[in-house]
Amino acid sequence: MTDSVVIIPTYNEIENVEAIVRKVFSLPKDFHLLIVDDGSPDGTALKVKELQVEFPQQLHLQERKGKLGLGTAYIHGFKWALQRGYSYVFEMDADFSHNPEDLVRLHEACAGEGHDIAIGSRYIRGVNVVNWPMKRVLMSYFAGHYVRFITGMSIMDPTAGFICYHRSVLETLPLDHIKFVGYAFQIEMKFDAWKYGFSITEVPIIFTDRTLGESKMSAGIFKEAIFGVIGLKIGSLFKRYMRTTPPVASPTVPNSSVSDTF
Repeated sequence: MTDSVVIIPTYNEIENVEAIVRKVFSLPKDFHLLIVDDGSPDGTALKVKELQVEFPQQLHLQERKGKLGLGTAYIHGFKWALQRGYSYVFEMDADFSHNPEDLVRLHEACAGEGHDIAIGSRYIRGVNVVNWPMKRVLMSYFAGHYVRFITGMSIMDPTAGFICYHRSVLETLPLDHIKFVGYAFQIEMKFDAWKYGFSITEVPIIFTDRTLGESKMSAGIFKEAIFGVIGLKIGSLFKRYMRTTPPVASPTVPNSSVSDTF
């Protein structure tokens, strides 16, 4: 049995997907994996289906038609995970920029230390980024300063995409009203959780840029984050953040009788 599922959105990750699946399933803690694939033309979903024969209870696949964006992929995965009773839901990239071994540390920060959210942080202890050009390091680092200045959050790595959520966070946040799809999605999720008063901690990690496949970063995604932060702050001035305690669901484990169709 496991209380945890790792959501990995994919688009053209055929070079990484098998290795990341096998690495996660080799960890000392038992994790399930949900791959949300946006119609990868390179056969990523087909490779996942092949691996499901070997890992029928642990590996799950949701296929979507077209490249619909990182944020919508995660929200799709969040709803899938909540329906199946997982207590801890993780975000992680497919390209090994996030070290799967750090999943155990993020889980401990929530399950062991009692935090609602654990962020795999590149900047909580200096700058821990490998293989990025200096321009991108500076852009990312100062984006964090900008977000903290505008929002008032103290999170050092607000654009981080390596995260553990306790299910109560995802049950509380208005997932159907999350507006953004790129880096701004990561900021919006953290900002809303912070406004609702959830406990957020940052766990230091070393971020290593991908060596296989192509980056999905674009100027449009970065622009969305810059201007989206201002919109988040202004919108929060007219919103009431009323947190309720939802019923506690037992951490059931998906089995072969549960459809992966959402």
